[in-house]
Amino acid sequence: MQRRVIFDNRALPYLLLAPQVAVTLIFFIWPAAQALWQSVHLQDAFGLRSQFVGLENFESVLSDPNYLETVKTTIIFSASVTVLSLASALGLAVMADSKIRAASAYKTLLIWPYALAPAVAAVLWMFIFNPDIGILGRALNNLGYAWDYRLNDGQALTMVILAASWKQVSYNFIFFLAGLQAIPRSVLEAASIDGAGAVRRFWTITFPLLSPTTFFLLVVNIVYAFFETFGTIHALTHGGPGKATETLIFRVYQDGVVNHDLGGSSAQSVILMVIVIALTAIQFRFVERKVHYS
Repeated sequence: MQRRVIFDNRALPYLLLAPQVAVTLIFFIWPAAQALWQSVHLQDAFGLRSQFVGLENFESVLSDPNYLETVKTTIIFSASVTVLSLASALGLAVMADSKIRAASAYKTLLIWPYALAPAVAAVLWMFIFNPDIGILGRALNNLGYAWDYRLNDGQALTMVILAASWKQVSYNFIFFLAGLQAIPRSVLEAASIDGAGAVRRFWTITFPLLSPTTFFLLVVNIVYAFFETFGTIHALTHGGPGKATETLIFRVYQDGVVNHDLGGSSAQSVILMVIVIALTAIQFRFVERKVHYS
């Protein structure tokens, strides 16, 4: 049986690929090339004149103590979001995979947050935890706990970590639930007959069989925490108070758009791009061949 698709018109395959190639060139390759070019130039605030300075922008960025502090904040933020969203999604998926009442409605409600834009999710959290108008924010102050994430560094970082994690739980939940439902029931039943309890069955059978999915989600969640949480941070704290919630992606926006340091911002973009390439290489090298979607 011939499974290979054969086109009578040789130009048709290229025409079908053309829209995707055009989108990739316009929205990915061209901005990346612009970032590389600007990162080795010093420009005025309006981008009208530029001077080639080599790696001076990179040296300036990497020797800035504030940038190194932002790297530390990003590592704490990314690690917390990744661990919290993965652990929560795995626990919810295990409960959804068991026989409970209204399981379909339960699963549907858990998937809904993934449809929200990051900024919308952040606004929801702001209305809940705002110390002036938020239900829980006012309740905490009424109970005697001085809650104001707009002034307290630790509370602000905790707030953005919880909001970003909550937004990602639905995505992780879908993959974990699919992975759990792909595990043969006969294997779990055989372990149960041999006397293995629920906890032992989970750690010796279920979790090892979920390891390819877990590893895949680990890489995806790290990329999400690094690059897709800008809307959440911007809507909730604007990177403050001070720079307590300023991550690398937020600093690129702050330096480039607000402070008009186009060369320094581009150098930071290139550093982030290198991180993306490294994470993608890890994913293709160690994960892709082990992940099973069915």
